[in-house]
Amino acid sequence: MTSIKILLATLMTFTFMGCDSKKGSFIETLSSANDVPTAVAKLEALIKKQGLTHFFTIDHKANAEGVKMNLKPETVVVFGNPKMGTVLMNCNPSMGIDLPLRMLFTTDYEGLTTISYTNPEYWSLKHNIKDKNCLAIINKAKMALGKLAEEVSKK
Repeated sequence: MTSIKILLATLMTFTFMGCDSKKGSFIETLSSANDVPTAVAKLEALIKKQGLTHFFTIDHKANAEGVKMNLKPETVVVFGNPKMGTVLMNCNPSMGIDLPLRMLFTTDYEGLTTISYTNPEYWSLKHNIKDKNCLAIINKAKMALGKLAEEVSKK
């Protein structure tokens, strides 16, 4: 009975504290030197330049205005590499929940713009991927998303 209480207390602690490890973070976020429209335009241009597929862009602020509500700038760009995505979905079809890729651009109340995206390392846990080929693709996706976000965040 005591070990169950300890286990529950441990699980509750992790649930409320979250993971502080940068490597284990589910969401990667970095500051941008650009406002949301500029950063989004930079990403859309890079997507095209790198031969990726730009599926669509969702302007949450515009959608909020459409229902007469206010929202700080918040935009999601949905894009990807169908070859990479297909391989990953063949590893586990549930990968389709997380693909195509998405980057979120937001501005806080102090005017700071951030770029966020799901850390691809999380996919291996979430979708129970153990295949070495698929893990290598996930690692490449992690590096590629990091480079894209860094490039888009620069002035």
